[in-house]
Amino acid sequence: MTHLFGPVPSRRLGMSLGIDLVPHKVCTFNCVYCECGVTTKLTLERREYIPADEVLSELSGFLRDNPKPDYLTFSGAGEPTLNSGIGRVLAAIKREYTDIPAAVLTNGSLFSDPVVREELLPADLVLPSLDSASERTFRRIDRPHRGVDLEVYIQGLVDFRREYSGKIWLEVMILPGYNDNRDDLSLLKEAILRIGPDKVQLNSLDRPGTVKDLRTADEQTLGTIIEYWGLNNVEIIAAPPARKKTRAYRTDMESAIVETLKRRPCTLPDLVGILDIHENELNKYLGVLESSGQIEAVPEQRGIFYRYCGGSSWSIFNVI
Repeated sequence: MTHLFGPVPSRRLGMSLGIDLVPHKVCTFNCVYCECGVTTKLTLERREYIPADEVLSELSGFLRDNPKPDYLTFSGAGEPTLNSGIGRVLAAIKREYTDIPAAVLTNGSLFSDPVVREELLPADLVLPSLDSASERTFRRIDRPHRGVDLEVYIQGLVDFRREYSGKIWLEVMILPGYNDNRDDLSLLKEAILRIGPDKVQLNSLDRPGTVKDLRTADEQTLGTIIEYWGLNNVEIIAAPPARKKTRAYRTDMESAIVETLKRRPCTLPDLVGILDIHENELNKYLGVLESSGQIEAVPEQRGIFYRYCGGSSWSIFNVI
């Protein structure tokens, strides 16, 4: 597949078929925690990076020959709303595949544009992100294009909530030492109350990011944040091992990764090339394998290498 990937064992969306509308790392942000690497084209330019007709043709073929996924999800290694054809693709999906819900994973940075907001209205679920409501912390974590103004960004999320009748799950990535202090958390709470999402989903670092020495927020820290906010719609996104419960989880892919790393350590791009798998999908399996102690991530001069390190017999039931 060229523009589709998966189905992915998603922690939030079950059996999710990914739809990638932009080339690798074309994005409005260059987030320090991005699992897919450094942004190679930091831009606010909307254009049809990948033709809508190509995407719809590939999707038609997949759905004709494969089981129905739980979600069709616009995601990938970049910002999907940068593709000016996203509205056309989404409208066609809702017209032709009425029994499959459509989700959009986005950083929400282009929601200040009324055209973008209108294009996403047919979606069943939109999952934008907001990592900080503090200018300094926002620039430090998300490293946005210089044309992105934080207040305009937040107002775009507020305006979308007013116009959109579907579900909004707002994701907040908590990075210890960055946005877990009282001032940042207070500003985030104010922004959340303005936006009014159906859910707020706290996430923590799962894979190595683009900056060294980033730390994962443990469950106790995330629980403390939920208590501090005192909001009734906040939840912690499930840990990576829970992915193994989904119908989309492929033990053959897990085995292929392990057998490859037994032979030699590999970077994320190495594994993508060897296994012919989309990096977003690959990252889901790497998370499970790291949690089980079978592999580990090691920083080297050429980047993050994954290597096999054994690990004891492991079951999902050991971590629940």
